[in-house]
Amino acid sequence: MRTFLSFSLLLVFVSILPAQTPVQPEDPGAYVPRIKDKVLEEIKEANKEKKKEAEARTEEIQSEWKERKKKEKEDMPQFKAVIGEMERPASLEDFTKVWHNPPVAQYLTGTCWSFSTTSYFESEVHRLTGKSVKLSEIYTAYYEYVEKVRSFVQTRGNTYLGEGSEGNAVPRIWKAYGIVPLQAYPGVLAENGRHDHSVLFDKIEAYLDYVKEHDYWNEEEVVSVVRVYLNETLGPPPETFTYDGKTWTPLSFLKDYLKLDLDAYVEVMSTLRYPFWTRAKFEAPDNWWHSEDYLNLPLDTFYAAIRRSIENGYSVAIGGDVSEPAYSGMDEVAFIPSFDIPQSYINQTSREFRIANNTTEDDHGIHLVGYTRIGDHDWFLIKDSGRSSRWGPHEGYYFYRDDYVRLKMLTFTVHRDMLTGELNRLVTKTES
Repeated sequence: MRTFLSFSLLLVFVSILPAQTPVQPEDPGAYVPRIKDKVLEEIKEANKEKKKEAEARTEEIQSEWKERKKKEKEDMPQFKAVIGEMERPASLEDFTKVWHNPPVAQYLTGTCWSFSTTSYFESEVHRLTGKSVKLSEIYTAYYEYVEKVRSFVQTRGNTYLGEGSEGNAVPRIWKAYGIVPLQAYPGVLAENGRHDHSVLFDKIEAYLDYVKEHDYWNEEEVVSVVRVYLNETLGPPPETFTYDGKTWTPLSFLKDYLKLDLDAYVEVMSTLRYPFWTRAKFEAPDNWWHSEDYLNLPLDTFYAAIRRSIENGYSVAIGGDVSEPAYSGMDEVAFIPSFDIPQSYINQTSREFRIANNTTEDDHGIHLVGYTRIGDHDWFLIKDSGRSSRWGPHEGYYFYRDDYVRLKMLTFTVHRDMLTGELNRLVTKTES
């Protein structure tokens, strides 16, 4: 019995011992191609095609609606005044005119300020010296772009960008860079000879956006890059040129050939924003350098100075609003219809109301070159570089009635000889 018990205990002991684990071979690892489920891949590809088709359709629909809205806007009729049988000038011969060069077109540019004021100074050269000279508008515009870019860097992006400027930019640029005749610098490289600054300005604006975004304010480098853009479209302006058998620089041509005293010209405005008979700032985006040289006159005095100037053989560079219902290129007239405001109501306050609510804006620069009186109204002959002045029979001209000038014209430039009394009063007020 003891033997049997011992054997049994031995069996129990053996049964609780762990079983011996067999030795396994080492499991190798390796990179193998990813298995793509064919069905799932087909679904994914189908979804991609659907997405592309949906995006293409969306783009097509958006494009269709964009074109539709554009066409609707283009086809939408404008509310305009009906000219009817209004008594008005019939031709250029109805006006007493000052000497001026024939009208030229600015085409697709925002440089009316240069075209109008350059034309004005051409007339002044002829009045003072008897010389008939055609000057380059784009030479001035070229350096106005340069100075605007320079200011953009100096103000760290706070200079107003745009193609526009004011008439007194012209003497400011000429004092620094001189001026050249048109034959020395046409300012256009396009084969058709038409000015187009749209792509040029887009490039300048995009580059300056980059400069501002990256806080990169190296003035000379930024200006040099912009001048590359300008040279590509306008051509590089000349440092010297030959004219009338002599070699000139732009500055010597201004001083010794044109003989203009640029300090003899006065900028005038009429606004309730500042005291009359003082010099103040013309509040407009295109006055980007914030000139405070404008002589501020009451409206009646402002208008009288314009009329007195043209009646005495002095032309006037003038600027203001040209987006009114009675501003018609087809009819070549600009006047204020009675449904806008009766003429007897046009005064300093009604003028200012339109300035304050932005229905009178600084749209366009032009050159006032003639005068006549028809019935109860003064009429002014306007030389214009804009496109609408080329829709009527007298290409490049408008006929402005007195009410339009009083209500909608904001500033003008004239020789100080035509403002002797006004300037004397300004000096007296300043001294007191």
